[in-house]
Amino acid sequence: MSSNTKGNLYLIPSLLGASMPGKVIPPENIILVSRIGFFIVEEIKSARRFLTVLGINLQEDPKEFMVFNEHSDKYDVSTYLKPAFDGKDIGILSEAGLPCVADPGSLIVKQAHLSGIRVIPLTGPSSIFLALMASGFNGQNFCFHGYLPVEKSERSRSLKDIERMARKDSSTHIFIETPYRNNQFLEVLLKVCGDNTWLCVALDLSCTNETIISKPISNWKSSKLIDINKRPAVFLISSGNEA
Repeated sequence: MSSNTKGNLYLIPSLLGASMPGKVIPPENIILVSRIGFFIVEEIKSARRFLTVLGINLQEDPKEFMVFNEHSDKYDVSTYLKPAFDGKDIGILSEAGLPCVADPGSLIVKQAHLSGIRVIPLTGPSSIFLALMASGFNGQNFCFHGYLPVEKSERSRSLKDIERMARKDSSTHIFIETPYRNNQFLEVLLKVCGDNTWLCVALDLSCTNETIISKPISNWKSSKLIDINKRPAVFLISSGNEA
């Protein structure tokens, strides 16, 4: 598949939920993925399910999987690139969205660059950037924080610091949370942030039940809160003074 002596490392976005692959992944990329024989994944079961959804028959066209997640040894990532050294292409698969963005894999990508292996990112959905696009907030100055501290006082302190940054430079700040803690996180946001701060909550992006709500904290407080428990969500805050 590769014309080089070494194989390529493809970064393969996955679906964000129960959406049709053809809606968010280019057909050319689906064909390309079907030709790759080696995959680096977080979980084999979910990776096999995704490839099956793409229309790949894993019984007729078996693939090899290498697991790399938070429990993996981070000190010898070059072992994951062995197929590429042998001239075979490798794909890194995300659990949802983009590989290496709020997702493991960046150490392998760095090692690929050091080893002279070509890294090729493929097009696909990103909940972070879809949410930013739809928020109405500043898209030229933003920061993704990932998960905030779980401990209540630390989380409140972090939000206060971030809110001050948003007011200082009109920047957008983006967070994610474990879905079963969404409701609690929303309650903390409404309690800690000032009434004039804007909050966007983007749910089930690219799926049929996609919901995006963007308004000042004061409006959130005065309206009935929706139940966002166990729904994949992205949270964004802004000073509301982008103009």
